[in-house]
Amino acid sequence: MMPDREAAERILAEAVACNPGPWEGHSRIAAGCAEKIAAACDGMDSDKAYILGLLHDIGRKFGISHFRHVYDGYKYMLESGYDEVAKICLTHSFCIPDINVYIGKMDVTEIQRQEVEEALKNVVYDDYDRLIQLCDCLAGTERVLDMELRMADVKNRYGYYPKDKWEKNLHLKDYFEKKAGQDIYTIVS
Repeated sequence: MMPDREAAERILAEAVACNPGPWEGHSRIAAGCAEKIAAACDGMDSDKAYILGLLHDIGRKFGISHFRHVYDGYKYMLESGYDEVAKICLTHSFCIPDINVYIGKMDVTEIQRQEVEEALKNVVYDDYDRLIQLCDCLAGTERVLDMELRMADVKNRYGYYPKDKWEKNLHLKDYFEKKAGQDIYTIVS
């Protein structure tokens, strides 16, 4: 289950009021990219893609965090009855379903880490998971970014970027370009 577009906008507005920051712009850009790419792909619902993109980082509602935003968003959306959004909150940072590829601080308890790890083991990715993972790589805070430049920036800031994660992100771009029959940057511009 998931909220409609109007409810998703309200959820984001409430979250931003609790923790204002550039993550709102990032979420809106990811949503816009997801909507446009889904519209270009047969069998995908652009409205659903927009909502999932809009709420993928909703865990940021609870404050400045790293890994914790994944956990917080997952739990918050499950408790709200929005299991489809909860799944995206869980999977958006893991194009490879392994918490060891997370780039950033592990700012959760060991029990919470294990809960996310177990949930990732049991989730079956679909094209919406893959789409939001791609859009998370494309979305800056103010505009669409070249994903390789964005990944290089993350590598510079954190000192590393797992090679298999880098390659998987490029594979996602190729996958959706084939599915849509056109260049991703053309679609999202």
